[in-house]
Amino acid sequence: MPVRVLLAEDEAIVRLDLKEMLRVEGYDVVGDFGAGDEALKFAMEQKPDIAVLDVKMPGMDGIEVAKILRKEKICATLILTAFSQRSLVEAAREAGVMAYLVKPFQASELVPSIELAIARYNEAIALEEELDLVRDEKTALEFAVETRKALDRAKGKLMEAYALTEPQAFRFIQKTAMDRRLSMREVANAVIDGELVPSETADR
Repeated sequence: MPVRVLLAEDEAIVRLDLKEMLRVEGYDVVGDFGAGDEALKFAMEQKPDIAVLDVKMPGMDGIEVAKILRKEKICATLILTAFSQRSLVEAAREAGVMAYLVKPFQASELVPSIELAIARYNEAIALEEELDLVRDEKTALEFAVETRKALDRAKGKLMEAYALTEPQAFRFIQKTAMDRRLSMREVANAVIDGELVPSETADR
């Protein structure tokens, strides 16, 4: 199934160009809007795989929309901006944005950013689901920190040793955890220790 994309960009010409770019790359643009509040309403109802949001829009800005979508666990978000200030990047990160692109950009930059945003969102949701099983708040915090460290190390090893992208490395860890009924942390540690390696037919 193609990835379902919601597009929100207040400049009509830019929005049309983006829409065409996404369709050429095989994405299913399920909705496109020029206002943030309209995009949010659509996302809450239709639950796309990712929302590609411009920062500055009428109604609600992209970061406000992204914050709600992340809180409600609706979909991944990718922010488009003409600015690259550190404060903007921090605000986007705090809102749960998984990736951002500075305009102008090419399709060769857009596609990896979308895939990375979706992978990071899925990773965050999967980690939260594992944390739901940990009742004690202090233990949950420690578990989250250690799991995140293990995942990052394991992904790094898979990317370096097997030429996987970050999304591919995470998919391998997540699928292995599901297939073997292990936690992602256990799988990550096995990868780090060299006890678990992807086959030549690993998901690419």
